[in-house]
Amino acid sequence: MRVFLSLIFTSLLTSAQAQLLQPKAAYTRADSLRGYQSALRTCYDLTYYHLDVRVDPARKALSGSNEFRFTAIQDFSRLQFDLFANLQVDKVEYQGKPLPFTREANAVFVTFPAPITKGSRAAFTVFYSGQPTEAKQAPWDGGLVYTQDAQGKPWVASACQGVGASIWWPCKDQQADEVDSMLISVTVPKGLKDVSNGRLRRTAAVKGGTRFDWFVSNPINNYDVALNVGNYQHLSGGTYAGESGPLSLDYWVLPENVAKAKAQFAANVPPMLKSLESWFGPYPFYKDGYKLVDAPHLGMEHQSAVAYGNKYQNGYLGRDRSGTGWGDKWDFIIIHESGHEWFGNSLTSQDIADMWIHESFTTYSEALFVENQFGKEAGQQYIHGQRRNIRNDAPIIGTYGVNREGSSDMYDKGSNLLNMIRTAYVPDDARWRALLRGLNKEFFHQTITTEQVVGYFNQQLGQHLTPVFNQYLRHSGLPILEVRFPKEGPAQARWIANEADFALPVRVRVRGGQYQLLPLSTTFQPLAVPNLTRETLEVDTQNYYIGVLVE
Repeated sequence: MRVFLSLIFTSLLTSAQAQLLQPKAAYTRADSLRGYQSALRTCYDLTYYHLDVRVDPARKALSGSNEFRFTAIQDFSRLQFDLFANLQVDKVEYQGKPLPFTREANAVFVTFPAPITKGSRAAFTVFYSGQPTEAKQAPWDGGLVYTQDAQGKPWVASACQGVGASIWWPCKDQQADEVDSMLISVTVPKGLKDVSNGRLRRTAAVKGGTRFDWFVSNPINNYDVALNVGNYQHLSGGTYAGESGPLSLDYWVLPENVAKAKAQFAANVPPMLKSLESWFGPYPFYKDGYKLVDAPHLGMEHQSAVAYGNKYQNGYLGRDRSGTGWGDKWDFIIIHESGHEWFGNSLTSQDIADMWIHESFTTYSEALFVENQFGKEAGQQYIHGQRRNIRNDAPIIGTYGVNREGSSDMYDKGSNLLNMIRTAYVPDDARWRALLRGLNKEFFHQTITTEQVVGYFNQQLGQHLTPVFNQYLRHSGLPILEVRFPKEGPAQARWIANEADFALPVRVRVRGGQYQLLPLSTTFQPLAVPNLTRETLEVDTQNYYIGVLVE
């Protein structure tokens, strides 16, 4: 007779069988041009962009240029940059002269008149124009959002994570090479303002409107580069006394939202910064400040200019995603999208297939915020509640080299994975905090891979956790704890997993007693728990996201 202590087991079997019947994704050359780090991309290292663009809300059009400054990694005479095919490349200039270029799909290839030698610094400028793709359901699909505020004035914003920044401006559209700094110049019709990343350096009246120059002092990934055009009003949130000194807080909101913004931001931003700095280390972008910007979509982690569209209410559009009651005590978008300043913006995955680095840690930051505000038990309850959103439909890690992310389980399943590692390997809360802070310090302002993150955990904990990470990131099914009660002798247990060398200590107890942490592998081993019976067995499925099979 078999008793299932976790109904997830049977659902996982069904899910796994369904996946076997699904056709494999077919990728095209366009996918490879978009996602693969070819020699035409790796030959040059970006150092600086100057994006100079004019926004025409009435025509839903853009025109302008982007200057690429770079250092040659090797000798080359040809390179690739990216711009969606529906936008026009008007010309490419190098040393004051036009460069020949060709286009294929959304990639653009330029050829220089003489080889660029390794170690040399150079620059070229792309001039472009057209009507960028309009996002229909931002931020889940990409493009620009065009709408109006309550007074009927134009309101325009960018949201392009996943689809790529080249949907609205020319760039090397991948995550492995972040530009070191950037000037963003946006010209808008008179009476409107633009709010972009970094700090406002200058506002100038120009023909046909007003130009806003924003300078980003820190490395920034492409999809974080933000355009927000509207009738914005600036609110100063003062300064936050953070771990690296005074941090400026600035809020840009529509006039109808001023009163609500003052109250909601004051209630959420300082506690968020205090909590996340304590867990992850100093806010990563003191030079560029911290901003919240009213957005005509739900929100996005635009570096130092977080897009906010949660309608000034707690929860996720007023509801608690965890169903525990803890998620409606704070503003989900402020905490989650700000958490990306550490994971996603400071630490950026080199390939979008590794987006779990962004989303798993940031979703976990919600629980750490709850723990900081309401106690550890509340944080654990919140994490457990996140499981209601998990589908176990596909691996969390996507396909490399084709700009394809994995399952949306990277959010909540990834969060539960991190909490499980904490439970199994780091019962000392101070050590766990030091581990997370060390991760941010080790990879500060870097682009990274899954192997680097897992290697960090392995090294810091002195454990071989690669099979554990692989089981949760590279397979859709959960590991199953199989427990046997033979007629004679003690109970035995093992893991059933996709990873052959999967091993994970698990917490087991006699009902009502103290948990014991028992190391287990895929080979049956005795469960050294006195007086343990089939009827009294309790496995910690509150903190372990696993299946349990009792025979």
